[in-house]
Amino acid sequence: MICVAVTYVIKPGHEDEAIGLFARLTEETRAEPGCRMYLAHRSTSDPRRFFLYEQYEDQAALDAHRATPHFEQYAKGGLFPIIESRSPELYEPLE
Repeated sequence: MICVAVTYVIKPGHEDEAIGLFARLTEETRAEPGCRMYLAHRSTSDPRRFFLYEQYEDQAALDAHRATPHFEQYAKGGLFPIIESRSPELYEPLE
């Protein structure tokens, strides 16, 4: 299994747009065969800060996710242009 944890800071005024894009990505990604978990969060202290936690069966499933039309549309074409900063990290379970 591989886990992805990403912290996003969205440009001012684009928070509602980001919520809609995360909702679309969540729905589509959870239907992918290699996806174990996909959960977007919003900070309780900073409405521009979002946290995304993802789990995939393996690197191939993550690569397949990144090659989907919905990733292209909602992440690359939607979220990425409205991001002020993005901090992704990959993790593997200890066991």
